[in-house]
Amino acid sequence: MAHTRYAPDRGLTGRMVTTMFLIGLLYVIFVGVLIVALGKAWPLIVLLVGGLFIVQFWFSDKIAAFSMGAKEVTPEQAPELHGAVDRLCALADMPKPRVAIADSDVPNAFATGRGRRNSLVCATTGLLRRLEPEELEGVLAHELSHVAHRDVAVMTIASFLGVMAGLITRMALWTGFAGGGRNNNNPMLLLIPLISALVYVISFLLTRLLSRYRELSADRAGALLTGRPSALASALTKVSGQMARIPTRDLRRAEPFNAFYFAPALSGKSFSSLFSSHPTLEQRLDQLGRLSAQLGGRG
Repeated sequence: MAHTRYAPDRGLTGRMVTTMFLIGLLYVIFVGVLIVALGKAWPLIVLLVGGLFIVQFWFSDKIAAFSMGAKEVTPEQAPELHGAVDRLCALADMPKPRVAIADSDVPNAFATGRGRRNSLVCATTGLLRRLEPEELEGVLAHELSHVAHRDVAVMTIASFLGVMAGLITRMALWTGFAGGGRNNNNPMLLLIPLISALVYVISFLLTRLLSRYRELSADRAGALLTGRPSALASALTKVSGQMARIPTRDLRRAEPFNAFYFAPALSGKSFSSLFSSHPTLEQRLDQLGRLSAQLGGRG
């Protein structure tokens, strides 16, 4: 957390390190099993793993921004949005990220990027239309906290590993069975789908645990930076309430990117909190209420 005035969060740092270590260990074991199972085809797996990781690390921000419809805007095109980001970056003493807008009625915001100097913060047109200036600054302070803490890069890489497990497994099975009966007698090949599923489930749960904590951390850091927890609480309440008015089709289209969003597109009351990408609205508002009390009611 050097070179920024965002409040440091050792709990978040510890969780990020632990998550990446466990997921990294998980995938070393997974790739090892594939190498043993495929025998002479192991160089293909190593090349695939290395290539996918490089693509994800260098292009994850562009892939995520494109997938969520973010289009970079200039200060002339979005003066109020740029002005809010300028004020917050000056307050936080951090480099200004690229600024984008996504043409979507779903009120939300997100940040992407593998580092502070190549990050992007995006707000949807639905969010800009619904929030007051102080509420918008609260949301942007939350998103810039993700950039300052570098948890965007960690979440992006960790989330991608689940996708990679599926790709590697399909490639491994194709390679193993393409040779006809030559490899079909290898019992290790039968374990690949099972191991892949186990790897995916464990990595999914680890990233969900980290995701819920990082959202609370960003709420706390953003509210402390602006000194107005009530503005962020008001934005959260407004955004969560407005979600119910958005067509379900649009919400489902946005749902795959919930881990990146300020608020989940579908809160999913039918889903266990274990699988949720965000803490509950009540948990977030309760934390902001305590912060407001600590600040003497100024927030």
